Amino acid sequence: MKRVILGTAGHIDHGKTELIKALTGIDTDRLKEEKERGITIDLGFAHLDLEEDVSIGIVDVPGHERFVKNMLAGVGGIDLVALIVAADEGVMPQTREHMAICQLLQIKSGLAVITKTDLVDEEWLAMVEEDVRDFMKGTFLESCTLLTTSSKTGQGIPELKTHLARLAGEIEAKNISTPFRMPIDRVFTMKGFGTVITGTLTSGTVNVEDQVEIFPHNLSTRIRSVQVHNQKVSQATAGQRTALNLSGTDKNSIIRGDVISLPERLHPTTLLDARMTLLGSAAHPIKHRGRVRFHHGTAEIMARVLLLERDYLEPGDEAYIQLYLEKPVCALPGDRFVIRSYSPVITIGGGQILDVKTARHRRHRKEILDHLQILESSSHREVLEELLLDAGSSGLGLEELFPRFDLSREDLLGLINDLSKKGDAVVIDEDKVHVMHRQLFEEMGRSIEEQLTSFHVANPLKKGMSREELRSKVAPVAERAFIRCIEHLENGKKVVVEKDLVRSASHKVELQEEQAEIKHRLEQEFLTSRFQPPSPQEAFSRLSISEQVGREMLQVLISEGVVARVKDKIVFHRDSLSSAEEILIEFIKQNGEITAAQFRDLLDISRKYAIPLLEHFDNKRVTFRKGDVRVLRSKG
Repeated sequence: MKRVILGTAGHIDHGKTELIKALTGIDTDRLKEEKERGITIDLGFAHLDLEEDVSIGIVDVPGHERFVKNMLAGVGGIDLVALIVAADEGVMPQTREHMAICQLLQIKSGLAVITKTDLVDEEWLAMVEEDVRDFMKGTFLESCTLLTTSSKTGQGIPELKTHLARLAGEIEAKNISTPFRMPIDRVFTMKGFGTVITGTLTSGTVNVEDQVEIFPHNLSTRIRSVQVHNQKVSQATAGQRTALNLSGTDKNSIIRGDVISLPERLHPTTLLDARMTLLGSAAHPIKHRGRVRFHHGTAEIMARVLLLERDYLEPGDEAYIQLYLEKPVCALPGDRFVIRSYSPVITIGGGQILDVKTARHRRHRKEILDHLQILESSSHREVLEELLLDAGSSGLGLEELFPRFDLSREDLLGLINDLSKKGDAVVIDEDKVHVMHRQLFEEMGRSIEEQLTSFHVANPLKKGMSREELRSKVAPVAERAFIRCIEHLENGKKVVVEKDLVRSASHKVELQEEQAEIKHRLEQEFLTSRFQPPSPQEAFSRLSISEQVGREMLQVLISEGVVARVKDKIVFHRDSLSSAEEILIEFIKQNGEITAAQFRDLLDISRKYAIPLLEHFDNKRVTFRKGDVRVLRSKG
């Protein structure tokens, strides 16, 4: 069955509630105060099944100027609007404000209904019809049907039902494949059931037993039961007025304005990128940092308008802005919002949200305005590219992107995979689906190659650069992106990775004849000294070489694996270490364990060498210390 939401709009006491009662038989004035005062204060709801395949949920909104914020809480999820005008009064102030709100929310379909025709004569009615037609010129209702009705006599009600059925049939079916989301407009407790919330499903489906989350409190809960139009169902879909009974949730932890959706679906934020229009009817310009009332979904939040390209926004103009909110809101890009002035409280503008996970922008920056223009008017694929470019070398993960697109997780994954297959993005972490733009990835690769080239020029005798030193030289970059880039360069034979060292593939340590001779003599000095080698400085002195040259040649020997530094000033030849390891293993195999003193006597060396050697073999996982002795480490 096709589900459509109809919202009423119009001035106080123009017959909205009575018209709905005549259509459906349902009295939407549910509050005692509403009954006593004869006006709608809060939202009322009804439903009308017109044909076998069309069901209309009706949101009756208050017309009194004091309750426009309640009207805004109900109008956000509607598909079409019925503009109600009383025949005895014509177009009034709240008629105009409600129409402005519908325009700002970009409601695209509806009809106009003149009520209370039993109170006027035909000549007066003709004048009101002309008045309403003039009023609707230039709006989305300019070419709509205009019906005349009387809830008291029933005149025009059958025709109204016929036109509603036709309009509902023309409404595009909601996409239920997008994730479930419902702004909450009522919270109450039912005896024997617990906490119940109501709202209009703006997208997706919700089922009994679904695990959900209430934002912005990040409150996890479970759906105990679902009702649509007071009927218990197993599932509700986009476009339905829905009541959800929540498991183990305190009524006082939820308020109107909260949103219920899938876990991790939304990003609570106090900063939004947006495009805003100031109504031509606004009495004053909005100045930079002007305080306003921000309405989104069922939420009303005080906010500051941060103008990015000017100091004032004049009536009738539009501009890119940031909204700095005094409380978190949970929205998605593409959502519409309405702005009302702080005082007097009247509707002055509205617009479209562009990004919900942003940072404070510097004003009067062309690159920022270009960025926002792409977010506003581009395809999902182009927006994804722009967000990746904006994220820099850190890239973005699936969980960071999900709240920034009105797409299912599966559709977003498909978008990422498509971008990757076409070479415009690089997946730098398969498990977490972390993505980086190809342009930035290649820039990082070029930076790595340049840093290695500079390093080899400055240190021709060093085999390579440590990973950490190299990463610190490249502009701030996430570790996962750096590792993936090194792997990419290695696969492309641009760099060579050996343990913790990275070098350009073309780099080789080439010694001059004199350097090769010094290197050979230095190696012999450590080789012949066996288990009691000299300190590096002692070796340099014995060979009559300078400290600088000695250190360079020692580093070459270490990088080639010929010698190893087991302590700051203790360097062993690899043959000596191999012999010492064989002697150690053989002794422990025969005796089960070895003390430091036994090892010292076995090699006929002092503790100065024995202890560092034992610690070296511990670190190599040949042995491990057990009290005052060493034993062999099991290979398993």
